[in-house]
Amino acid sequence: MEKEKKIKIFLGSSYLLIVLVFLWFFFSYFSFDEITSYELIKSNRDNLNELKENNIILTSILFFVGTIIWVLLLGFASPIFLIGGFVFGKWLGTFLVVFGLTVGATLLYIFSNFFLKELIKEKFSLRYQNLNNKFKQHEFLFFLLYRFVGGIPFFISNILPTLFNIRVKFFFVGSLLGMAPQLFIGASLGSGLNKFLENNNEPPNFLDLLYTPDIYLPIIGLIILVLCGIILRKYFFK
Repeated sequence: MEKEKKIKIFLGSSYLLIVLVFLWFFFSYFSFDEITSYELIKSNRDNLNELKENNIILTSILFFVGTIIWVLLLGFASPIFLIGGFVFGKWLGTFLVVFGLTVGATLLYIFSNFFLKELIKEKFSLRYQNLNNKFKQHEFLFFLLYRFVGGIPFFISNILPTLFNIRVKFFFVGSLLGMAPQLFIGASLGSGLNKFLENNNEPPNFLDLLYTPDIYLPIIGLIILVLCGIILRKYFFK
């Protein structure tokens, strides 16, 4: 039993090492300013639109698979929902992002539950001990709220439920439903940015973006979502 535990810890640690090495190589070749520059986004917009229009099914499948791989290798979701909305629009982008991130998160949870459980317990069990009883009494409801409320880095939020022994089917459905509102807002922002670029050749300033309905409406929705999350967190996870 002790040997099996050591093997699991070794494999889990190896996965974390691979992720760190990948991140190091990625940011060694690309700076944050480069990958977020207006010129780069603008120049690639037409190429992405052309690729999508030529074969929407293949492009959607590639993006879906790429999202899953992104979650498994990098563990965070921030640029994915913006890219999904930017390339595929608000509705299709939301669909692909929600399902892609949910599948990726579920696979990461299964992996963590098998290989990293002991390590996670060692690091987080005392801190989140008060939530154990709540999850045991209402497993799906509290996990759904956990996903909706957010406020935890995406990678951590996917591995933390190993503490509460969330069943895989509840993890998948709870993630799908709980993350959908915030991902819809993120995809809407990406879609709004695409529309803005379509009508503007010059780099926008902050006020230009704020006066654009496709931008400020999702931001308002995000603020409402954050406020709801704060209230729910204080009420259910105190």
